[in-house]
Amino acid sequence: MATPAVTSAVSSDNLEIPLIDFNAFLTGDAATKTSTAKAILSGFQTSGFIYLKNHPIPPSEVRQTFAESAKFFQRPREQKDAMAWTTPEANRGYSEPGLEKVADYMDRDDVAKAREEEGADLKESFEIGRESDRDYANHWPDQSDEEGKRFKEHMVHFFDQCKEVHMQVMRAIALGMGLEEKWFDPYTDKGDCTLRLLHYPEVKSEVFKQNRNQVRAGAHSDYGSITLLFQDACGGLQVMSPNGNFIDATPIADTIVVNAGDLLARWANDTIKSTKHRVVEPPRPADVHPSRYSIAYFCNPNYDKFIDAIPGTYDGAKGRKYEGVNSFEYLVQRLTATY
Repeated sequence: MATPAVTSAVSSDNLEIPLIDFNAFLTGDAATKTSTAKAILSGFQTSGFIYLKNHPIPPSEVRQTFAESAKFFQRPREQKDAMAWTTPEANRGYSEPGLEKVADYMDRDDVAKAREEEGADLKESFEIGRESDRDYANHWPDQSDEEGKRFKEHMVHFFDQCKEVHMQVMRAIALGMGLEEKWFDPYTDKGDCTLRLLHYPEVKSEVFKQNRNQVRAGAHSDYGSITLLFQDACGGLQVMSPNGNFIDATPIADTIVVNAGDLLARWANDTIKSTKHRVVEPPRPADVHPSRYSIAYFCNPNYDKFIDAIPGTYDGAKGRKYEGVNSFEYLVQRLTATY
């Protein structure tokens, strides 16, 4: 008997996150392709999250990316600071621990209040954008040593692999919505996305006891269309259930956790959910929690695109809920409040 294309990754507190065999969409016959696409869309419509297994990026490539990320964050602080994140428009480079406070707010004052109550996020990160962008250059350690050159070469390759997955997931969404499969291609073909390497440093459990609001990354929804998230085995990611509780999104080996972002929810006229999530103290008891690493590929529509309600998500009875917005301007607005 064939293995079902859809099983369950998380089922708790009315939160149902499906585990979907993405190869069924990529290589299945027409009926299998369509049913898998509808399952992907349904996941985004109900929980805002899905897990994908049998995706096109080989496990060896993911493992190498984690290894390269860990080596990068082990670099001396002065080297990382020389590649520092500069502006929301560029959104590239290194962010030191405490610089960023992710939160579910549009206003900088609200973010500052969350930072005061919860503390700064316990993480450092490195942002990589489209290498071919003529306006904003990536910051690379390739001038430092041979290891830096290998890092750059691998990350550019991994970025391109994630771009292809992004386009394929959006094709599944289109097919699930009854649109032509490549409807989103003109919105995704440039790759105006951000590859983010994340390191949550080793931390004593006492830190969380002293401040019950302390988190490794604050509760937030993502800004763009979808996010591809690669987790290590440490745990700590939680997703908000329909009942308002945060539920563990336990790591599953060789999967990508994919969630819908605010811009896709807006684009889909709120027929798709952008769900809050956070990173907290790992569930396994320990006096000292080890470093946690994750890799996020934040997908956005091409920066020159105007985003308005997708056909079929509104009609005479249910009109457009949002005014149209430029993709780049929207992203910059959200990033400006975060940093």
